[in-house]
Amino acid sequence: MFSVTVRDHMMIAHSLRGEVFGPAQRLHGATYVVDATFSGSDLGPDGILVDIGRASEVLHEVLGALTYRNLDDEPDLADANTTTEVLARVVADRLADRVGELGAPQRLQVTLHESHVAWAGYERSL
Repeated sequence: MFSVTVRDHMMIAHSLRGEVFGPAQRLHGATYVVDATFSGSDLGPDGILVDIGRASEVLHEVLGALTYRNLDDEPDLADANTTTEVLARVVADRLADRVGELGAPQRLQVTLHESHVAWAGYERSL
């Protein structure tokens, strides 16, 4: 299995619902380092799984729609508790919608790093 990973970051504001989140129930900011890993068993005719440059651009565009926003105010996320896990799925699904621009990978894994000691991810088929 081949894999290609591209990395970017996003800065968001949000609040989390539920007593389990303690003070994070209040509005706060978060900066995530975001890795998107595309994988597949076959390379294209040019010997690549995905176009790394284009994958970087698409990831940046997807994150740009979330960056510097209060996610509590975003209509697409109104019913979501925007935990790190949920945001990883949102990013993965938005990347999956554009995967045809990149190549023909079979799987995608998105990891959001909250810090150097904690991260969460979501993996899906393409």
